[in-house]
Amino acid sequence: MSENTVTKEDQIQEQILQAATRLFAVYGLAKVTMDDVAKAIGKGRSSLYYYYKSKDEIVDAVINSKLRDVRTAMQNSVAQAVTTEDKISTFFISKLKIVREKGSFFDALESGMDADDISHFNEIKIVHHNETMKWEGTLLSQILMDGIKKGELKAVKKNEMDTLIFVLLSCLHGLKREMRLENNVREIEPAVAHFTRMIMHGLYQ
Repeated sequence: MSENTVTKEDQIQEQILQAATRLFAVYGLAKVTMDDVAKAIGKGRSSLYYYYKSKDEIVDAVINSKLRDVRTAMQNSVAQAVTTEDKISTFFISKLKIVREKGSFFDALESGMDADDISHFNEIKIVHHNETMKWEGTLLSQILMDGIKKGELKAVKKNEMDTLIFVLLSCLHGLKREMRLENNVREIEPAVAHFTRMIMHGLYQ
């Protein structure tokens, strides 16, 4: 009985997130209310509050769901690469391609926002950005440490590794901004390949 109850709750939560995702994509965060989400799944507003106490909680859950998809795709892509150079390149390219694919959704979230809405949403974005940087740093650290263990990279001190990861992630997010401005990941790919070769040259044992 307990298992069936949990399964049903999971299904309802998923319905809520799917409905909210569709509404946010069409109308933006500012215009969508808890009532809208409740109507979209055929339930009353009070039922929604059992699962999410506020619209902010739904927004967080939707963004986290999207970010989990991004992270899973990046991990799977990196895992299929063989050499450290390929893994670093794949780390960059997979991130940029996913951002291009999902960028329109995140742009749509800000549709119709006033200054206060944008300020509040920026606070939410900063939290998720920091979590993303931490996660990406962990994955990148794993790639580099594996490369050192395999003898493809020379060993570096921890503080040097931390600085390297910070620089690489800064470059990644800079490329992400440029790609979204140009709306063309293909023009970024040669830059990533060249950048990766320089990294390998500098770190090769």
